Amino acid sequence: MTPSDTSGRGRAPALLMRDIDKAFDGHPALTGAGFRLEYGHVHALVGENGAGKSTIMNVATAVYAADAGEVIVDGYGTALRTPAEALSAGLGMVHQHFRLVGRFTVAENVALALGGAGQPCSLSEAARRVREKAAELDFRLDPHARVERLSIAEQQRAEVLRVLLLGARILILDEPTAVLTAAEARALLALVRRLADEGRAVALVTHKLHEVAGYCDRVTIMRQGRTVLAAAEVAGADLNDFARLAVGELPDTPRPAPVTPGAPLLEIENLSVRRGDGSAAVEGLSLSLRAGEILGIAGVGGNGQPELVDCLSGLSPAVAGTVRLAGQEATRAPVRRRRRAGLAVIPADRSDSALIGGLPLAQNLALTGVWRGAFGPFWWLNKARMRRAAETAITERDIRGGGVATPAGLLSGGNAQKLLLARELGPGARVIVAHSPSRGLDLRATRAVHDALRQAVREGAACLLISEDLEEIMTLSNRIAVMNHGRLSAPMPVAEASAQALGALMAGHA
Repeated sequence: MTPSDTSGRGRAPALLMRDIDKAFDGHPALTGAGFRLEYGHVHALVGENGAGKSTIMNVATAVYAADAGEVIVDGYGTALRTPAEALSAGLGMVHQHFRLVGRFTVAENVALALGGAGQPCSLSEAARRVREKAAELDFRLDPHARVERLSIAEQQRAEVLRVLLLGARILILDEPTAVLTAAEARALLALVRRLADEGRAVALVTHKLHEVAGYCDRVTIMRQGRTVLAAAEVAGADLNDFARLAVGELPDTPRPAPVTPGAPLLEIENLSVRRGDGSAAVEGLSLSLRAGEILGIAGVGGNGQPELVDCLSGLSPAVAGTVRLAGQEATRAPVRRRRRAGLAVIPADRSDSALIGGLPLAQNLALTGVWRGAFGPFWWLNKARMRRAAETAITERDIRGGGVATPAGLLSGGNAQKLLLARELGPGARVIVAHSPSRGLDLRATRAVHDALRQAVREGAACLLISEDLEEIMTLSNRIAVMNHGRLSAPMPVAEASAQALGALMAGHA
């Protein structure tokens, strides 16, 4: 490594990136992009989905190798070849999709990470370090708890704690609040602010401007792989200017107009579902969803929403009640029969439950068409037809960041969601179950998702929209109900709904 003119922690920038280029499958993801991060600062990296935010941070931590450009850490030009080398240089990244082993305990994950970084320790020593660091950070975290049994917020704490125990002085958080409640997000951002005030450098990848205003010192904005605003002061700035730089001007969104619904497409009567531990997740739930309407189900997370989606999808059984899809009995129907009846599912976690990151876009788009024979018999698939269909879908849905051969895991969140919509909202979709379809997406990607759902409903489908985002529920739904402790309130027309009334139902006070 060669020192720069001003080397040394606290004087030189913690991280300096210049003229970074990166392309995937011939499609540029970064073009001459840059980023400068100082110690003692929380620095927001803002931009719409697909702007290149996660990509440039993955270059910083050597997850990706840049095609061109320079990365300087602590004033030294580095040649970081692996994430382990990046950690040794003091860079730690908490990714959107956590890198923890679900079947391992928190302490086992920490011991595994320390061992991989050349700092082997026993499980008892790892547990001691977890307890001490958790107390220091004011975390509530059991070192002996299995990760898969922790809440999302607890898993994130474990990820942050793991990175800090590995010695990270430069901390990169990629959309850390996307899957958190408002209270959990405030707690995490307060911790981020504290870590910077103690002398660390923190890069916060986000598209939420209120987080920038409340917790950040500087902001860099990216658009279409380029840096359009570099290291601007947040104090005294106009957030509307930041928004225009990030996503441009967006037209106003109309509220749902009254509709005359058609025939019932989804009928549920007295449905009950159990969790894996045998506890009640859904109790006596009934609803009727008709063609041409969107029924929104609001509610705080953990009130049975994932279990309802899994049951409707055919992934978990009902213990009581009935489900009818497009007039067909489907309570115990296998997934394939539900699909034939027109069921389409947009799960809350597309990377875990819908897309296969290692497969190219063409194959991800073809997954639900193979069993229908859309590409020939399964033992002799017509790959040319598959590629042509994918090219059409990529163009029509404006999926950016790759071509038909690009692995889906390389797409940004917004483009991955467009990919999922392209597959699920085809001509055969009659009943759409969409769970938090815009979670973690920026304004433009959210608009694209909402427009796609509206279009499918205008063409005769019915949509069951399940979301913790009240604005999303009230923007899209024709009728709204609230799910609380596994039970559903009586649906009300959107014209009669208010945030206060829905909030009371969500809290169980009405």
